[in-house]
Amino acid sequence: MAIALLTDFGTRDYFVAAMKGVILSINPRAVVVDITHEVPPQDVWTGAFILASAYKWFPKGTIFIAVVDPGVGTERAPLLLKTRRYFFVGPDNGVLSLAAEEDGVEEAYRIEARLPRLSATFHGRDVFAPAAAYLSLGVEPRMLGTPVATWVRLGRPSAEVAGGEIKARTIYVDRFGNVYTSARGEVFQIASWGDVLCVEVGGRVIEAKFVEIYGRARPGETVALINSEGYLEVAVVMGNAAAAHGLKAGLDLKIRRCS
Repeated sequence: MAIALLTDFGTRDYFVAAMKGVILSINPRAVVVDITHEVPPQDVWTGAFILASAYKWFPKGTIFIAVVDPGVGTERAPLLLKTRRYFFVGPDNGVLSLAAEEDGVEEAYRIEARLPRLSATFHGRDVFAPAAAYLSLGVEPRMLGTPVATWVRLGRPSAEVAGGEIKARTIYVDRFGNVYTSARGEVFQIASWGDVLCVEVGGRVIEAKFVEIYGRARPGETVALINSEGYLEVAVVMGNAAAAHGLKAGLDLKIRRCS
């Protein structure tokens, strides 16, 4: 049984290793996979977006632990969600919601199982890792917690088309500096391949050629394309769009075809 980890812990410290140690102590046969540990610290939204982008490529039965937990030690619940094909374990702050709801939540529990010694600041090790390890041994979710009817849900990215213009937001920046926007197929309502899009952000306008692939433009040219997750992305061919244009996640955009 695979257990996939996503955290904002980074890899310099011992935190991820401690979680893996707990998992393997309970189930030495568990297959532990890293999604990423480079979520920006306390950035629940980015953690949720990455999890939602990655989970569907894993085999049925995979257990996902997502720990981006600025509320650790508070009244926020430790959550276990059983979906149509998977299990999701983590804090009840929305980090699980995009992925779990897309797959279809069937059961939800507040986790009560934990290590004998519970710290106030490391529930990744003391609560989430043991719960996932027991699930990987075939323990039923109802044996690990109490049922709950509600949990925190984040809104999915969206965009609006009006008057030949798309209102959207930047939602993610990858390591190449490519900037994902919340716009998807809406772009085809205002433009066709080869058109130049005007992307207005913070009073500035970025011109981006709308192309199918990066190779349709020259190195250094700013482009817009539909990326592998289906989002309209702003990129610089062989460059870094976020750095070149001062972009980051969370910015409001207006996108139109340049006249």
